[in-house]
Amino acid sequence: MKYKHVTVAGSGVLGSQIAFQSAFHGFLVTVYDISDEALEKAKKRIADLKPHYRADLSASEDAVNAAFERISYNSDLAGAVAQADLVIEAVPEVVPIKTEFYTKLGQVAPEKTIFATNSSTLLPSQFAEATGRPERFLALHFANEIWKNNTAEVMRHPGTDSAVFDDVIAFARAIGMVALPLQKEQPGYILNSLLVPLLEAAQQLLVKEIADVETIDKTWMVGTGAPLGPFAILDVVGITTAYNIGLAKAQATGKPEYEQVANLLKTEYIDKGKLGRSTGEGFYKYPNPSFAHPGFLKE
Repeated sequence: MKYKHVTVAGSGVLGSQIAFQSAFHGFLVTVYDISDEALEKAKKRIADLKPHYRADLSASEDAVNAAFERISYNSDLAGAVAQADLVIEAVPEVVPIKTEFYTKLGQVAPEKTIFATNSSTLLPSQFAEATGRPERFLALHFANEIWKNNTAEVMRHPGTDSAVFDDVIAFARAIGMVALPLQKEQPGYILNSLLVPLLEAAQQLLVKEIADVETIDKTWMVGTGAPLGPFAILDVVGITTAYNIGLAKAQATGKPEYEQVANLLKTEYIDKGKLGRSTGEGFYKYPNPSFAHPGFLKE
C-alpha cells in the first residue's frame, strides 16, 4: 500500500467515521478542522465510535483503543497535511467553502499528496483546477456508518490520472471497504442515483394518498426482499435532509408535487420533532419500529 499517512479534513459525523475507519485498519491519521473547539468535539465523536466497532465488528477493546491512539488532531492546515499521502476532504457541501479550502490546501500540501473529496452532491471537476493538481484529485464517497455500510465509491473526473485512480481504489480496500469504481462523473454516484428516485417515488405515493407508510414499505420489502422499505431508509437519512431536497426541487422545477412533499414533511414531521431515528421517531417509532416486528411482512 503506497499510503501510510492520511489526513481527514472536516471532523463532522462522516469525517470522524472516515478517520476512525482508516486508523482501525492501521493507517496513521490526522484530523484537521478550523478550530481547536471543533477538534475537541471530534475527539468525543470518535471515541463514541469504539462501542459500535466492538458490537458490530466484534473488535477487541485493545484494537479500538489502538485505533484511537493512531489519530492526531491539528487546526493548522499546513501542519495537518505535512506528512499526508492522502487528504480526504469532508467539509460542508458549500461550493465557496470547498473552493477556498482546496486553494489553500494546494498551496501547503506536499507534492506527493493525493486529494479526494467525499462530496455526495458536488462533482470533483468543479474543484479540480482549484486544487492546483487536477490529475491527483478525485472523489471518494462513503456512506454513513461506514464500518457497516462499507461502500466506497471512487469516482474520477476527466483529468484524473489512472494510476491515482487505481491507488485510491487500493486504499479503499485496505480500510475494509468494498471499492466501487466510477469511470465517469455522475451526480449522486451509483448509490444515490439508484436510491433517490426510490425515495422520491415513495413520498409521491404517500402525498397522493395512494397508500400509507407501512403499506408502501411492506410492498417494497416483500416484493424485493429488501431489509428496509423507503420510509425506514428515510428515517436513517433524516427527514430534514429529505425536506431540504424536496424544497430545493420544488424551487428549481416549480412542480407542485415536490412542494406538497416538502409541506407534508415540514408540518407532519419536522414541526412535531419527528426527524427520524436520531430523535426516536420519524415515519416510525424507535427503538421498536413496526417494520421490525416478526409479523410485519405477513399481515
